[in-house]
Amino acid sequence: MRLMWMLVVLLIHGSACAEPGEVRRFPAQGPVQVQLRVQGSTDLEVFGAVIQDYQRLNPGTEVIYEDVIAWDIYDHYVHPARNAVKADMLISASMDLQTKLVNDGHALAHRSAQTEALPAWAQWRHEVFGISYEPVAIVYNTRKLDAARVPRTRRQLLALLRAPDAPLRGKVGTYDVERSGVGYLFATQDGQVGSIAGALLAALGANRVALEERTGTLLDRVSRGELLLAYNVLGSYAQARIDAGAPLGIVQPQDYTLVALRTAVIPKTAPHALEARRFLDYLLSPSGQQVLSREARLMPILPAAGGRGGSAQPP
Repeated sequence: MRLMWMLVVLLIHGSACAEPGEVRRFPAQGPVQVQLRVQGSTDLEVFGAVIQDYQRLNPGTEVIYEDVIAWDIYDHYVHPARNAVKADMLISASMDLQTKLVNDGHALAHRSAQTEALPAWAQWRHEVFGISYEPVAIVYNTRKLDAARVPRTRRQLLALLRAPDAPLRGKVGTYDVERSGVGYLFATQDGQVGSIAGALLAALGANRVALEERTGTLLDRVSRGELLLAYNVLGSYAQARIDAGAPLGIVQPQDYTLVALRTAVIPKTAPHALEARRFLDYLLSPSGQQVLSREARLMPILPAAGGRGGSAQPP
């Protein structure tokens, strides 16, 4: 089977925040029966509504959500001495790191009616599961960057970076590939798919690109006008900001659009593996997929969930 996991380069050719490290406790809505601890790279401003809906259906579950960058989710697991608290579920858009955990024998398998309903490309070995997908986008400040200059392709972005008046010098941002797992993944895929990746990287450097670990930080800076544009960021976060009134615009590059799967893994060391299985089945259920789409602004895996753009299709 051809894997989508080393990025789901679902290439759409020609188509168009919590504080880092925050730990949030969601108290049970009834007598506490079980605890579920999730480490995720999805900001709580996006994922909080999902947890609350799960607790509505499971009022005896106390949920602890630790907001962790993708690199650290992986690092904490493979170096347990650095993180004494064991998670029941790991959720990340850095599919290469999640898949490495699986291939190295660190995940529990799970089969259920919900996992069997997934497209074949949306799971691997019944141990890592896609729960949503989203396009990787260019995000810009609609008040600060003239609409006529907004790049719609990577070549247009390169031209803007090379423009004589240097409009993006000190005003463009992207992920720090040394600290951001998804940033590293997207950069490597650009290198494999795009013909101008090297030139674009050089132009970003020449424009003193701002490097950040987290999507939320990049979007904060673009919203404030400190940056005019951010490249290769997760589109769902930007859409949530737009819905809240932020002066942001989203471009899905017309040359090609990378699409990332947000994946879930139940580690072998999970103290509450049974509850993690229940939570995974909820995330993949029609109601869970609808909440992911409607409240978290993530695109559902399952066609029946509808939402923003329907469900993903394999390349």
